[in-house]
Amino acid sequence: MQQTVPPRRSWLARSLLGVVGLYVLVVVALMWWWDDEPPRFDVAQAAQARLGPGQSLTTGYVTVSTLIGSAEVLLDKRGGYLSNDKLPPGVLMDNVPNWEFGVLTATRDLARALRNDFSRSQSQSAEDKDLQEADPLFNSPSDRWLLPSSEGQYRKAIRRVEGYAARLADPGRGGAQFFARADNLADYLQVASGRLGSLSQRLSASVGQVRLETSLGDPGDGATSASGPLLVKTPWLKIDDNFYEARGYTWALREQLEAIAIDFGPVLRDKNAVASLEQVIRELEEAQHSIWSPMILNGSPYGFFANHSLVLANYVSRANAALIELRTLLRRG
Repeated sequence: MQQTVPPRRSWLARSLLGVVGLYVLVVVALMWWWDDEPPRFDVAQAAQARLGPGQSLTTGYVTVSTLIGSAEVLLDKRGGYLSNDKLPPGVLMDNVPNWEFGVLTATRDLARALRNDFSRSQSQSAEDKDLQEADPLFNSPSDRWLLPSSEGQYRKAIRRVEGYAARLADPGRGGAQFFARADNLADYLQVASGRLGSLSQRLSASVGQVRLETSLGDPGDGATSASGPLLVKTPWLKIDDNFYEARGYTWALREQLEAIAIDFGPVLRDKNAVASLEQVIRELEEAQHSIWSPMILNGSPYGFFANHSLVLANYVSRANAALIELRTLLRRG
């Protein structure tokens, strides 16, 4: 004889299925809403907005303000900071966390340059106390969720940079300096150039590349010689990770160079380097075009489908070439 399900048990089963379905729907909706790359912000307007009444922009303030603004976007965009999430929907997402890591890399580089170069007149000068604290805080692990969390450390770093910015904007308070010199800028751009070069190589490896080992030293110095050409190919699951990390880094670097164009304006004009910097910014802007495909395509170089990694690698390589030219101009006497 067929057994019948008690009405109460049937009602509980349907209710449970309804709750699970609603939860899945909410998670999917949040994933769609949070999967967003923030737009650029106007660095000059943002810097002016941070100043108090009656204060005017001092040399270096726009660059420092841009560092703060980029870090705030990293933490306060849709969904907040996702790289250390351990629950859905954040734990199920990887595009935005990789974008965040790209922005974080550029933020760390600028914070280190401020601490070591821009805020010091020479190598034996004392470090700024706020920047000395901010640099290691920005270098805290990006995926830590237990106390102290990544967000907590980065917000502490922002407050430290804000302290430096406040003293920089008010010369009467003393202690904060910014040296907009060609050699300081060239050193910072060398770091950025290395980042762009690495990103370009990783993006290009989406379709596989046969490379000769060029990182080994002179055999006469005891270095191991290359065994032959190497096939370098990005694993399928890492293609979109590299893509969004590059998108994040180029987004932040573009903002930083916009600020540098203002603070280092006299130096750039003196070196006839304004056009070169504008070319770098233009290439980075091209790298930020909207993506209309629902996924990052990885077609063959001359195939029927697009290869988004190769397109982005093209813009990154061109930006790096313009950056190398810019550094050459800055190094000239």
